[in-house]
Amino acid sequence: MPVTVKSFAKINLGLRIGSARPDGFHELLTVYQTIGLYDVIRVSVGRGSGIEIRCADPRVPRDESNTCFRIVERAMTALRAKGRVVIEIEKRLPVQGGLGGASANAVSALLALERAVRKGLTQSERLGFAADVGSDLPLFLLGGAVLGVGRGEQVYPLPDFPATACVVVTPEIGVSTPKAFAQWDRLCGAGASAREGFPKPGSAEENSSKDEAELRSAGQPGAAVPTQAESKLTVLTAFDRMNELGCSLSAWLSGLYSSAPSHPLERGGRAGNPLLRLDRAGIENDFEQVVFPEYPKLGEAKGALVRAGAKYASLSGSGSTLYGMFASRQAADSAIAKLRKAGWAAQMASTLTRTAYWRRMWAE
Repeated sequence: MPVTVKSFAKINLGLRIGSARPDGFHELLTVYQTIGLYDVIRVSVGRGSGIEIRCADPRVPRDESNTCFRIVERAMTALRAKGRVVIEIEKRLPVQGGLGGASANAVSALLALERAVRKGLTQSERLGFAADVGSDLPLFLLGGAVLGVGRGEQVYPLPDFPATACVVVTPEIGVSTPKAFAQWDRLCGAGASAREGFPKPGSAEENSSKDEAELRSAGQPGAAVPTQAESKLTVLTAFDRMNELGCSLSAWLSGLYSSAPSHPLERGGRAGNPLLRLDRAGIENDFEQVVFPEYPKLGEAKGALVRAGAKYASLSGSGSTLYGMFASRQAADSAIAKLRKAGWAAQMASTLTRTAYWRRMWAE
């Protein structure tokens, strides 16, 4: 019998792109948050050998480039398990949508495999395999609110935020993460060249669990002429920009650690919900600076979410998904009606606490 597991999505609560590293990756700083939208993964192990990927969506690879294939291959060796593994992926999340669908699929396939062969890995082993396969896989081994640093693969659980209604809008646009990083490098290079008079440096390659093969071919030096807006982008160094967001995140999160009994979060008050204060905290996604000019419809979608009443709206990852946080389920329902009337494909979601993430993952 196949083992069935839900594969939940994530959104990014702010994302800062730092310096390119010697290994070709970029330093990142972000807060991941799992939400209630999901794919369904089914894993079965039978007689024979090999790994088979089944999915009705033609955009999902069925060979060793698939994240599920790669992590299961590693796990079968580590578990000393034998048999033919069949992984069925029922796609409900958008492909190249910035919701971490491929990464979540891989982690769910790993967990389902352990149940199917009745053997288990240590959490350290799981995290190691996940980080090897892709930068944003490890977050799905924690769930809830997760701080991501390094290239995004170094993850630290944060205290849970209150479950919050959100509306997700995904225009029919596929955004390539490697290309978005390459555009960022060109933009920063153009700004530095215009400001300092130095030759524009070649952009570094960047990692994306969406498409590792495409990743390694991305990031060639660009020849775009910097605009006035572009020349202002890197007035701060990459270190300064990372530090700036780090300070904003620290100030924003400080309320979660308050031990005062009168703190709004401890009373369960909506006024104290940190997810409704993201905008005031100045927490933003750097990818918006390169993705919105390339795909104006995505910027329009963010504006539509704000006009519909979102307390905070942002691109998730490199897109194309945008999300808005709302003060109540009723406010989110009203926003969905407005957005759909205006022609946007909008759907309801809710943030998942860590406990809810793990409980719902295995629920029928």
